[in-house]
Amino acid sequence: MKNVEIIMIPVKDQQKAKEFYLQLGFELIIEAPMGNGETWVQLGLPDGGTTISLANFQGIIFETDDIEKEAGELKAKGIEVGNIDDTPWGKFAWLKDLDGNGLCLHQK
Repeated sequence: MKNVEIIMIPVKDQQKAKEFYLQLGFELIIEAPMGNGETWVQLGLPDGGTTISLANFQGIIFETDDIEKEAGELKAKGIEVGNIDDTPWGKFAWLKDLDGNGLCLHQK
């Protein structure tokens, strides 16, 4: 894992939450349909770095250069990693920590 790429923040109302974070000084990176009637809303601070996504669930997305290798290494350590999904936005594989928090590997 290279870095924390996106922190997904659960919100009740995406548009109201988006306006709040814009008032805090965040900038809209992307707002696009995800399918299933959901919208991906991603914001970041002007100097870059880790971004946030306003979603209906919690998660932390970690950037990796080689998702297959990373997933294999985690599985070898006894960590359960879900299937690797290949999407137009990259490859994703979800896992959970001991408390059930969602973690995700992402290869662009």
